[in-house]
Amino acid sequence: MSDYQYLTIDSAETIATITLRRPERANALGYAVLQELEGAVLSMRDQPDIRVVVLTGEGRHFSSGADLGGPGPASEPRREIPLVHRRRQARMGGRVIRALLDMDQISIAAWNGAAMGGGGCVATACDFRIAADDAFLCYPEIDIGLNLMWWGLPLITRLAGPSRAKRLVIGGERIGAPVLERWGVVDEVVPRDELMPRVYSLARFYAGKAPIAAQMIKRSVNALSGAFDEAVMHMDFDQNLLTAATDDAALARRTYRTEQTPGFTGN
Repeated sequence: MSDYQYLTIDSAETIATITLRRPERANALGYAVLQELEGAVLSMRDQPDIRVVVLTGEGRHFSSGADLGGPGPASEPRREIPLVHRRRQARMGGRVIRALLDMDQISIAAWNGAAMGGGGCVATACDFRIAADDAFLCYPEIDIGLNLMWWGLPLITRLAGPSRAKRLVIGGERIGAPVLERWGVVDEVVPRDELMPRVYSLARFYAGKAPIAAQMIKRSVNALSGAFDEAVMHMDFDQNLLTAATDDAALARRTYRTEQTPGFTGN
């Protein structure tokens, strides 16, 4: 669709595919990309004939997460723009995740390559995840002095369990698809060249189910499994702004792409 700069929506019968198209930046999620992605997901409300939405990224990677090199709250120096505007911007990623969770259609992440930080949040917000054998998950926020927001904590905790969630989010480890499948984070791992055929086979399977019943079941399961999400995560964007203003975060931003060890002080 020509209305979008950073993604496309392609529809075939009862299946729509949203493709992030920013491969030169590994489909990084800048503020403008998030605005488009939210709009694309919300547009599905007006397309009741669409029963399944596939979400993927063009090129090697699903998404490298928040765009640290582009405009937006992840890259702009703190205190240089009013806090009220930074809070509004910081909510954007969480709005995308809520839109995905609340979408009537069944969603399937076709997970190619990296899903890092916010990219991992998008993938785990989908109903199902089919991963290529080169896919991996990493939450690098800890290494730049930040907490994980975008509703990422309850999503990964439900899928992987508390201990493994801490390993991912506090440790910032890069975990590959075979391990993620054993942990229950991804539903199936396939060779890279078989990813999209397998995803569309699954999409057709779910598109053939009774749509009203499927929508009700999805909403009920999400409500049951995420009953405490709002109570726990309603301030995650403010926590992010707080951690971003620390000396540790400033040090991490200076050393993140160097071989220098930050030496965090807790300030």
